[in-house]
Amino acid sequence: MTDGFEPTPIGLGLVGCGAFGAYVLDAVADLPGIRIAAVADPDATRRDRLALAHGAAACDGIEALLARNDVDAVAITTPPATHAAMAISALRAGKHVFCEKPLAVTAAQAAEVRAVADGSPGVLVVDHVLRYNPILRMLERLRDEGLLDAPRRFAFENDASDEDLGPDHWFWDPAHSGGIFLEHGVHFFDAARALMGSEPQSVQATAVRRTPDGPVDIVVATAVHPGGTVATHTHSFAHAHRCERQLMRIDYGFAEARVTGWIPTYATVTAWTDDAGADRWQQLPSRAAELLHVPGLNPHGEERICVTVHRDAGTPQPCRGRGVERIAPHLVEAVLDLGGEASKQHVYAGSVRAAFTDLLLCARDGNTPVADAYAGLTAVAVAEAATEAVERGAALPVVVPSA
Repeated sequence: MTDGFEPTPIGLGLVGCGAFGAYVLDAVADLPGIRIAAVADPDATRRDRLALAHGAAACDGIEALLARNDVDAVAITTPPATHAAMAISALRAGKHVFCEKPLAVTAAQAAEVRAVADGSPGVLVVDHVLRYNPILRMLERLRDEGLLDAPRRFAFENDASDEDLGPDHWFWDPAHSGGIFLEHGVHFFDAARALMGSEPQSVQATAVRRTPDGPVDIVVATAVHPGGTVATHTHSFAHAHRCERQLMRIDYGFAEARVTGWIPTYATVTAWTDDAGADRWQQLPSRAAELLHVPGLNPHGEERICVTVHRDAGTPQPCRGRGVERIAPHLVEAVLDLGGEASKQHVYAGSVRAAFTDLLLCARDGNTPVADAYAGLTAVAVAEAATEAVERGAALPVVVPSA
C-alpha cells in the first residue's frame, strides 16, 4: 500500500454483484491490505461470475457472507434502501464496513447506523468519493493554510444523464433510492460541508417532474450555513451521456474556484492577493505532489499545478467586500489539472481505493475516517430536509438526529 503501510491483508466480502459492485472490486483488487474473500448476491449468475473473476467464494446473501471467518470487512453495493440494515448487521458481526452512499434513506436510520458504528470494533467508511478527490483535498488545504478564505458560497450544477435510466429503473422509485437528493445529492451536500467547514442550518428546495405523472428529474436545494454563507445544489437527470455537464463554483470573496466534472479532474482558481500571498501562490507548483496527495490514490504522472501571477493588475489602494478590507493588487490565475476528462476513471477508481485505504489505516491506528458515519448521517439529514422542504413548500431546519 502507499504511504509505507503494509498490513496483513484483511478479507473483503462484497454484497451486491451488480455493475458497481464489480467496479469496486476491480478498483481495490490489487490494493495491498485487501484480499477478496467472498461475494454475495441472490442472483446466482451475477455472484458466480464475479466470484470466478476474483477467485472468491460465492454466497447467496449477506447472512452467509457474515458467517465466514475469512471475511473481515464488508463492502455494501446494493440499492440505497438496504444500506442501513446491512451496515448494522455487518458492524454487529464485528466487521469493518465500506458502504456505498447514501448511508441510509432516512436520517433516523443513518443515526442508528452511526450509533452502532460508534460502539463497534469495526470501522465504517461511506463512499463519499469527493472527500478523497485530490482537487477538493487541495482546496481544503489552501483554505486551512489561509491562501483561500472561508467560502461564502458554494454552487453545484449537475446536468446528468438519464440515458440508462429506463422508466422502471429503481433510481426513479423513492422507496428504493430515496429520491435524487438522497441517491445522488448526498455527495455534494457532504462536499459543501467539507469545503465550507460547517454544517447547514436550514434548507429550501424545489422539484420538477418531466410530465405531470412522470418522475422527478430536476431538483434544486439551497442550504444556509452559519455566518451568512450559502450552498446551492442543482441536479438534472435529463441528458444524453455526451451532453453531461457539471460545474462546482466556490466563492471565497477575494478568490473563486471553478471545478468541473462530478468526478473532478480539472479546476481553475482566480485570486486577488498582496505581495506575500503572491509569493506563496507562486510556490504551489513545486508543492504539487504534497498538495494533491491522497493516501491510496496513486498519481499517474499527468497531474500539474500551474500558477500565473499578474503583478499590479489592480491598484494598490485597499479594496473591500462584505465588510472585509485588504490590499490586494495582484491577480493570481491557477490551474489544477489531474489529466482532464481522460483521467476521470483513474481518479474515480483511485478515490474508491483511497476510501478503502482510509478504512484500513483507521482499522490499524484507531483514527476516525474522513468519510465516517457522521459524515454519512449529516448528508442524509440535509437530503431528507430538502425532500421534505419540497413537499411543504417552505424552508426547513436541518436536524441531525441522535439514535
